[in-house]
Amino acid sequence: MSDAKLIKTRELLAYQCDRYGNIRPGILMNELQGMGDTHAEMLGCGRTFIHENNIAWVVTHYLVDIVDMPRNGEILTYSSWPAVQDNLRATRDFEIRDENGKLRVRATSQWILIDLEHRRPLRLNEWLNRKWPDDVIRAYDRKFERFPDFDATKTHVLKCRFDDIDENQHINNAVYAVWATESVGYEYRNTHKLRGIELNYKHEISPTTPEVYIDVAFDGLTTRHRIRTAETPENAQIVCYWEDL
Repeated sequence: MSDAKLIKTRELLAYQCDRYGNIRPGILMNELQGMGDTHAEMLGCGRTFIHENNIAWVVTHYLVDIVDMPRNGEILTYSSWPAVQDNLRATRDFEIRDENGKLRVRATSQWILIDLEHRRPLRLNEWLNRKWPDDVIRAYDRKFERFPDFDATKTHVLKCRFDDIDENQHINNAVYAVWATESVGYEYRNTHKLRGIELNYKHEISPTTPEVYIDVAFDGLTTRHRIRTAETPENAQIVCYWEDL
């Protein structure tokens, strides 16, 4: 297998699915993140590399299109590859296909490399040993644009859990997707199925933060979410797309 793309096949298990047998949002986001982490390590710019240099990859966006929701017991093939990069930003794409090769999920993400001491972005061409070619086939060719502001319909309040913390000592990226999808409330969630999720991360959240606020606005089958804390007016914005069950 060429190192240009990481491909893994495995079964979707019951504990990874919700009451209707659909993949949980947190599991979906963790699968994408895990593929990216593993592939970056294979390419020489992953966990070992960043720890040795006191730097870190920081995700700014995930755009995820759920073409056909993965379900309990299915054999799924996960693929991930670097797509494009400029001086400061690297894009990584993802696909999930079933055992018949049918596309189930496509996604793209944007990352920056930062100096942990000064919390400043680094020029990728000074740190990475190669630049990805411009003719890479894209899984989901989308621009990373600013999310529009909105007026909240309600605010959901929660606390950070110990299990929400990752090895970088902040709230794991996938947790934001869980917070957003939970904030719509039981009745809405119980009558709708997620069809897409878009995340724009702005400021990390400390695990000692006493409360996290999720502002929510409903617009038909689209919900908008602003995650904030008492110290930061906007830690992330998220847009969820749904369909009726």
